[in-house]
Amino acid sequence: MSIDPSSLRIAFCASDRPEALLARERLAERYGSVTEAQADVIVALGGDGFMLETLHTNLMRKIPVYGMNQGSVGFLMNDYDEEGLPERIAAAGRAVIHPLQMDAVTGTGETHTGLAINEVSLLRQTRQSAKLRISVDGKVRLEELACDGCMVATPAGSTAYNLSAHGPIIPLDARMLALTPISAFRPRRWRGALLSHRARVEFEVLEADKRPVSAVADGLEIRQVVKVAVKERRDVGLTMLFDAGRSFEERVLAEQFTG
Repeated sequence: MSIDPSSLRIAFCASDRPEALLARERLAERYGSVTEAQADVIVALGGDGFMLETLHTNLMRKIPVYGMNQGSVGFLMNDYDEEGLPERIAAAGRAVIHPLQMDAVTGTGETHTGLAINEVSLLRQTRQSAKLRISVDGKVRLEELACDGCMVATPAGSTAYNLSAHGPIIPLDARMLALTPISAFRPRRWRGALLSHRARVEFEVLEADKRPVSAVADGLEIRQVVKVAVKERRDVGLTMLFDAGRSFEERVLAEQFTG
């Protein structure tokens, strides 16, 4: 960021964890704080979940977000340090991510739209497995997948739920999406697919009355869906800031060599 650290206008926000709230008070007192609408940068204090929440809250403002870890894992966060914060922010590298748009149709015919920074997931609602038909760009690629669920993940989300489901890690600049099954029962050997970021993925829920499915876009859950379409919103860019030498690209690369 080509910004003079001395003139940087910072908005501090925090999760509801006591340590995050205390950190916000201390930082605001030390560096001053403005509203998010007035800010050059937002400093988010919490964990990865709060980082995602902050990015969602400021989707339309297009203000970069610099996270400092006051949570648990903190994969999307920088280390917490109160010293030299404006200088760290001014020297930080940028990671621009593009969310997915989910259009979920329920059994009553209603369409619900949401944006997901990490992934859009379809999940079984009962003890019975879900049955899904999967199409890519209008062509059926899998007639029937019996599973606990399935997801489309962004590169930014590829190290989250997608990785836990044994999906591939995708570099941020790869312009690809991961289509990953969750506990696939049949076909057993199907491990998912890597798709162009321009791909449009459609899920049709088979036997929806008997095997109900919910669709989740980050924090938005829609139950009893019958059809879900997913595509990347390249026109929406979200900017995260990372300390020099600790870029998001480096974290993603390092994750692939972690046991």
